[in-house]
Amino acid sequence: MNKSDYQLETLAVRAGIERSQFNEHSEALYLTSSFVFGSAAEAAARFSGQTPGNIYARFTNPTVTAFQERLAVLEGAESCVATASGMSAILATVMGLLSAGDHIVSSRSLFGATVQLFGNIMKRFGIETTFVSQTDVVAWRAAVQPNTKLLFAETPSNPLTEICDIAALSQVAKQAGALLAVDNCFCTPILQRPLDLGADLVIHSATKYLDGQGRVLGGAVLGRKEVIDPVFTFLRTAGPTMSAFNAWIFLKGLETLSLRMEAHSRSALELALWLEQQPQVERVFYPGLPSHPQYALAKQQQKTGGGIVAFEVKGGKDAAWRVVDATRMISITANLGDTKTTLTHPASTTHCRITPEQRAAAGIGDGLLRVGVGLEAIGDIQGDLARGLKP
Repeated sequence: MNKSDYQLETLAVRAGIERSQFNEHSEALYLTSSFVFGSAAEAAARFSGQTPGNIYARFTNPTVTAFQERLAVLEGAESCVATASGMSAILATVMGLLSAGDHIVSSRSLFGATVQLFGNIMKRFGIETTFVSQTDVVAWRAAVQPNTKLLFAETPSNPLTEICDIAALSQVAKQAGALLAVDNCFCTPILQRPLDLGADLVIHSATKYLDGQGRVLGGAVLGRKEVIDPVFTFLRTAGPTMSAFNAWIFLKGLETLSLRMEAHSRSALELALWLEQQPQVERVFYPGLPSHPQYALAKQQQKTGGGIVAFEVKGGKDAAWRVVDATRMISITANLGDTKTTLTHPASTTHCRITPEQRAAAGIGDGLLRVGVGLEAIGDIQGDLARGLKP
């Protein structure tokens, strides 16, 4: 289909479909480890890259390809590589594009595992990272070194929903001869398209909103073909591969992505406004609130505020845990982007492996809670949280 003829909602349902000889209506699921060739010459041509086609499911599978093509259309990207998880997408990006002696400038407001990957694991392989304020463009520019090859941010950030200026960071990256990668997990292409704002790479934990029902793991890296090709080369060799079954699930998830993101965002804003009125709540973090420090920037970059709300409870860890333990309906889990509302205490879960100093620098206090607002009735979500917010 000609993608320029259709809107995103239609492309999320129709893009990437290539029917087999059976002319199936729903996307086919190809559960096979390898593919058969008609001759020795055909096999040699496939392996050498002289002719396109499927070879081995570690790096070629029609169902995975369909997901890659559909997500690329939604993000406005030339190319996409699907991976086994969101973290493997970040790993494949770094391993495919950087070498020992290279340098990364990264926001310090990241998912805890990403901080671990950059600050500890990649450091062992000679790739250094400087962590800076998510919102201070001057700090990003000052952190650039002659060997800087990558700028990395997630916006909105996890869990405080800080917003970085993608267009401004794009200019910093270009001046440094580096690439800008943006983790678009919280917004998805329905609410934000980083490539349109100047980013070179978009990263996804497809596990979250792209699936939308907490069923399977997956990740993706998107951008220009010349930038994505080395990432694919790493995946082909190292094998952090998305399974065909998971890709099929993600294809189904993308079909309802637009409807879900609108519903998540609508309920999240209502929850954030309600939380601001609760006496036991110190502060609410949500890009759709006028009280958010980057509210104006969020309105420029994003269609809505998204589905993640964080809030600080008065009384620190004990008070925050009291809210968690008082819930009866909300799922106590670290995942997000689900139809079911989720609740987590970041300091003791998603960010427990980083140092207390790193958590403090990122603004993650002991009283902070993060809500992944689901699709239940908003009154029921509020009522479940209200039990633990009583004085």
